[in-house]
Formats: sequence, structure tokens, C-alpha cells
Amino acid sequence: MLERLASLSYRRRRLVLLAWVLAAFAIVVAAGSFGGQYTRGGRLSGTDSDAAYQVLRREFPAVEADAATIVFTDPRGVAGDRDVIERYVSAVRALPRVGTVVSPFDDATHVSTNGTVAYADVEFARDGTGTVEQAAAALRDAATPLESSGVRAAFAGDMFKTGGVPSSEVFGIVAAMVILLIAFGSIVAMGLPILTAIIGIVIGLSGVSLWAAVIDTPDFAVQVASMIGIGVGIDYALFIVTRYRYALERGATPHDAVVEAISSAGRAVVFAGGTVMISLLGMTLMGMTMFIGLAFASASAVLVAVAAAVTLLPALLGFAGHRIDRLSIHRRRRHGVSETIWHRWSRLVQRRPVVATVAGVAVLVGLAAPVVAMRLASADAGNDQAGTTTRTAYDMLADGFGPGFNGPLVLAAETPTGATRAQLAPVVDALRATPGVALVTEAQPSTSGRAALITVVPTTAPQSEATEALVRHLRRDVLPPLAQGDLRELRVHVGGATASNVDFAALMSDRLPIFIAAVLVCSFLLLLLVFRSVLVPLKAIVMNLLSIGAAYGAMVAVFQWGWFGSLIGAGPGAPIEPWAPMMLFAIVFGLSMDYEVFLLSSIKERYDTNGDNSSAVVEGLASTARVITAAAAIMVCVFASFIVADERSVKLIGFGLAFAVLIDATVVRMVVVPATMELLGRRNWWLPRWTDRVLPHVSIDGAAATSSAIADERVEAPAVAPSRIPVDVR
Repeated sequence: MLERLASLSYRRRRLVLLAWVLAAFAIVVAAGSFGGQYTRGGRLSGTDSDAAYQVLRREFPAVEADAATIVFTDPRGVAGDRDVIERYVSAVRALPRVGTVVSPFDDATHVSTNGTVAYADVEFARDGTGTVEQAAAALRDAATPLESSGVRAAFAGDMFKTGGVPSSEVFGIVAAMVILLIAFGSIVAMGLPILTAIIGIVIGLSGVSLWAAVIDTPDFAVQVASMIGIGVGIDYALFIVTRYRYALERGATPHDAVVEAISSAGRAVVFAGGTVMISLLGMTLMGMTMFIGLAFASASAVLVAVAAAVTLLPALLGFAGHRIDRLSIHRRRRHGVSETIWHRWSRLVQRRPVVATVAGVAVLVGLAAPVVAMRLASADAGNDQAGTTTRTAYDMLADGFGPGFNGPLVLAAETPTGATRAQLAPVVDALRATPGVALVTEAQPSTSGRAALITVVPTTAPQSEATEALVRHLRRDVLPPLAQGDLRELRVHVGGATASNVDFAALMSDRLPIFIAAVLVCSFLLLLLVFRSVLVPLKAIVMNLLSIGAAYGAMVAVFQWGWFGSLIGAGPGAPIEPWAPMMLFAIVFGLSMDYEVFLLSSIKERYDTNGDNSSAVVEGLASTARVITAAAAIMVCVFASFIVADERSVKLIGFGLAFAVLIDATVVRMVVVPATMELLGRRNWWLPRWTDRVLPHVSIDGAAATSSAIADERVEAPAVAPSRIPVDVR
């Protein structure tokens, strides 16, 4: 079917190109008209913090309003600045979209004991002129005159955070252009994957907006889909264009070269894209609606990239024809050279397979070792970039009121029969007597009397292990025994951002093994069907787990322990974000399976032709090494661009992704895989006879004509310059 599709796309190339351009235009228009709003969070259904939120939402509707904190400090004492601060607060109250504002001098608890720090609470109105972000910017602008009075102001709240996910589209495309130009040596050959990826990413990102209209989709889904779409779109086109050029060099016509490229490399692209989509869709098992939206959005971007690779790219190749190598920057190839550095590297690994295997695995295990100390928790604003207003506000509140003030626990007490503040006094007293609690406010009954709100300030920071232990202690030991006597129907839920983060980390930890297991089983079965081997897919999964484990370990060493963290602006002591291991596994496992499929399919094709495992490994690695290296380099550049972001969580995922791809494309693909395949020999392709009879036949080897081309290559390898190394990726 792919052969007929490739031939049709080539022959009807003008119509195919027009169809893709019109499709891109139509979906962009549709996204602008019908696209949905992105979410900034998700429900933690079934958790205690979500139960608290539901009670507070029902009985205290104001808790849903966007809120911020304005922090003031003056070493001389803020009392002397009362007039200045009050004038500023009055100006804030008059701003659009600003609702309730509590001045520091309206409540004595809003001023620190030493009198140098004070804060004002701001609630934004749900409706009004402009957006909350615009109102937040107006708050900051209005504070400028305070500096001349000696008062320093800082702002806490999500709307004041800076340095989110960077837009990596431009950087990724520029990096890909440079790498492709080096790999292909031709501006025309370089341009085709770029053009294919751009059209694909326009459609893919517009599709993300349409997904947001039907399912909760997080605001960062656009960047994730863009990052993945650019990477796989360029990588898939890279493999196909490389195979096309090789077919032309052997004397094939442009039409036959397109058909051969799609029937071989194109098959591998379809299968590899399927494995990436399975890995991404595995995020739906995490049980949160926002991850379901993220999974479908990113998987659809991959689907578009695959479709563009097997339809749009053949059409573009039809326009290029024999001119694919025009505008070359490389010297003409030298005839008579039959071996490349990759042939020599492959044979070097094969001569010492045990040493190579042990050394490679030792490196991976050593890098993965810190993962045993990984602690999943949400980092607080104390890890924001120094000098940002959120970091300054965090430090000022911690200095004036203690570190726990930055993450209070909000307790929602359900009192179905009604309860007064006096009746709830035993609850407040028990909380105040609990070790690790710095402050407990009086119970605030709701208007209906069916609930009450109590605020608890821990003695430790929101990200601290002690705070997490306090949340669990309150839920397990302190609050349940209070439900007796007049309060026998009392149910107290521990909520607030800090408790929600504790529940989120627990949820991620519990469901991550299920997610990983499901992806591994599905990937193993697909590889089993394609390569008809038990050991090859098993080994592929083990290698991918080792490379991802190495990335996890590096993340712990750099971001949790602080090793070399100063080089990228990451301080020590903070935990690993709970979503990071899931996100990294979903993306990296899929991408690493791409490289595994391209490498193994090339080796399998040669083994099926000559039956010589050693020769197949050498030729398979030599024919794919350069293009896998180029593809991985593009991915590393795109992911590494995230490291320069200000926000720690963005640095974290960027570093983890870049490191994982780098390790996978070097230590795993170039050392451990060929070494283990040499050690296993013919056992690589062992499959029980009964399994062979039961399993359906799924091939990504292409047509027989292509196999004969490989046989011809073994008889007389063409002489090539570095840009023309035959890359066989069926």
C-alpha cells in the first residue's frame, strides 16, 4: 500500500502539495474559530486535597478567584511607610479586574513581628475589563513610586511568574538546518525535511487548539507538541530523503527512488511513529484529564508528521528529482573508497564485544545510580531565578513570617449539623499542639454553617520533606480522632496548594509503574511482530530503560543534589517535579524506539539476505549511524534550548530530555546494541516455532527489489563522500 501511495503522491505531486497547503490553511482557520481555552491545572479526583477544594468551592466561593500577594519590606520598619503603602493599596483597588484587597494595616497579622515585612492580599474579580495578567502587570507598574520612599515591593502568584516554556520552534528549525546541511551537503536536500516539518507542525499545533475545545488540555501542550512534532517531522524526512538519494546514486529514476524510499524507510517511519504515539498515549493511564489532553495533542502531532513524511515528502521529492544535490557545499565524492569510519567502529566493537558491553552497561548503571534517591515533590518559589519578583517575595515572606508561610495548609471542615467557632475550638487546639505547626487561625464557619475554614502554617517550607510528613500526620493521626461527641459527623480535609502538591506527587508515584508497564508491553509486542524475535525486542526495551534511567539519575545529581547545577542556574536541595519522570519517559522512550527501529530494521534486512549476523550488524550500524547521529543531534539541540529558561521545572525537563537522547544515540546505539548483538549471534533472531505460526506477519522490509539493491551493495559498495554515506533504514 505504501508503494502505491508513494507512486500516487509522486505522480500527482502538484495536487498533493496543494491539498496539504489547503489543509494547513483550513485547520488554522478552524483553530482560530473553534479552538478551545487551555487549562492551567487538573483535578486530583479521589484525593483529600480535592475533597477540601470541593467543600471550599461550595461553601466559600471566593477560593476559586485568582489571588496574589503583595509583599512590602523596609529595614526601618513598614509602620513609618503606612501612608505610602495605603496610597498604593488604594490605587490597586481602583485597577480593572481587581476585587478585594486587604491592606497590611487592616489586619495586624499581616505585619511581621519585627515590623520590617508586611503583605497585602489581592483577589482578582472574575469579570471585568482586561485579563488577570494585565491587571497583575498594572499592579507592578503602580508600585514603582514606592522605591523612592524606601519601600521595596515584590509580588507572589502564578500570574507574576516569568520564564515559562521557551518557544523552541525557531531554534529547533535553525539547528536542524545547520545539522542537515552538514549531513546532506546540499541546500536542496536540507530544505525538503525543513519544509515538510514546517507544514506538518502548522497543522499539528492548530490541531492542539481544536483538542482543547473537546477535552481539558494544559497550556504547555502547545510547546510539547511543537517540540515533538519538529523533532520527529525532521527526523522522519531525514531518513526518507537519505534513502532517496542513495537510490538515485545507484541509478534509479526519481519515481523508482521515491517508491523505494517509502517502501523501505517509509515503512520504518510508519512503525516508529506508531511506537511514539503508543508511548505518548500511555499518559492517559495517569488518570488526570489534563494528561489525556496532552497525550492526544502530542500524539496527533506525531500522526501528522508521519502522514507528511509518506505523502507530502514524496511529492516534494518529485519536484526535486535529480536536483536533490543541487547547491552542494561538499567536495565531489572520491571513487574507490568503500569503507567509512562507522564500518571501522563497528568492527572495533565486534572484536571486543564483552568489553564494550560491560563498559557501556557500567556507564549507564553508574549514571542511573542516583535514581534510588529521587524524591518526587513540587519545588516551591524559593527555587525561582534569583532577582525575579516571585523569588524575592518568597524570601521576604520567609524572613518575616517563617518558611512555611509560603505554603499554608487550608483545612476544610465539614460540619453537616452545623458548628460554631467555639465548638470547633478543640480542632484548632489540636492543630496548634501538633509539632511542625507554626500558626493556626481561628475556625471561620461558612454562611450555611455546614463547613468551616482553618488555615495552618507549617514551620517548614512547602517543598520540605517535613511539610509532606506533617500533611500525612494530620490526615492520619491528628484529625480523625476529633470526630466524636458533638463533632461526631466532623470530616476535616487538608487542602491548599501545598497539600495538593503532596497528593499530586503521590498520585504520580502510584501510577507511574502502571504507565511504564503498559508502554513496555505494547512496545514489546509490536517489536515481536515486526522483527519476529524474542531477544531483539527484549533487549531493545532493556536498553531504552537503561538510557532513561541514566537520564533520571543525571536529573537527581544535577537538580536534587546540585552537582554542576550552577552551570545551568539550578540550585541544590529541591526535589524532582512529580510529572517530570512521566513526561520524560513518554517522550524519550518513543524517540529512542525510533532509532532502535531504524537500526534494527537495517540489520534485520541484511541478516535475512545473507544469514550472517556479524556482517549484518556491521553493515546495519554503518549504514544508519550517521543519520541517527544527525537525527539525535537535532533533538538534543531542541531539548537543550529549554535549559536556558528561567524557570527551574523547564530547565529540568529540557536537561533530562537532551541528556537521555544524547546517551541513547551514543552509548546505547553505537556501543551496547551492536556489542550485545554480536555476543548473541544467531540467537538474536530466535523465535519459538509455535509463536511463529500464531503471530501475524508484519514487515517493514520493503519490496523485494529493494532487497536486491542491498545485495548489489554488498558486491560493490559505492564510493561516497561523507555527505553521501548510504543510509539504509528499512
